Amino acid sequence: MDLMFYAVPTLMMAGVLYMAYRVVHRWLRLRSAWNSGLTAEGRCLRTYTTTSGGSNDTRVHTTLHHVYEFTARDGRVVRFEDEDGPGTVVEGDFVTVYYREGQEVVATAHRPSHGKQAAATFGILAFLGVMVVFCIGFMVTYSQMSGIFDEVVDGGDTSVVVDDDGFPIEP
Repeated sequence: MDLMFYAVPTLMMAGVLYMAYRVVHRWLRLRSAWNSGLTAEGRCLRTYTTTSGGSNDTRVHTTLHHVYEFTARDGRVVRFEDEDGPGTVVEGDFVTVYYREGQEVVATAHRPSHGKQAAATFGILAFLGVMVVFCIGFMVTYSQMSGIFDEVVDGGDTSVVVDDDGFPIEP
């Protein structure tokens, strides 16, 4: 039974830490594309939406995706997908693409907004940090409380025997 009170919070923390990794990874990729200073004219090839949620009367979340293509400085044609872009960009529109060169080209059509992106990233990380602290606090509290109840449930003799001078004697 104790395993459940440690395994569930540990699994929750593993999921939260993975989400934190993904948030930081995406933020660093965006920053690298914006900070490289390389831009190119790109073209929107396709737009589509994905939806999630909606079962059991829950909220539906729709994400707008854009597929872009541009030619990098070295002549490579690069195609990439961006999530949550502006709804005013439709197929055939030309956009400015910010990218970083390398074996794996990192690109985005989002305009640079370092402050907004940093605030959003740190806000998400703060929320995820609170979740980790809650899980750790839960496990520590459970450990302490189960120790107290184990002593009571065991029913062991907790009385102390003293000698004539008032010093405890080992039983």
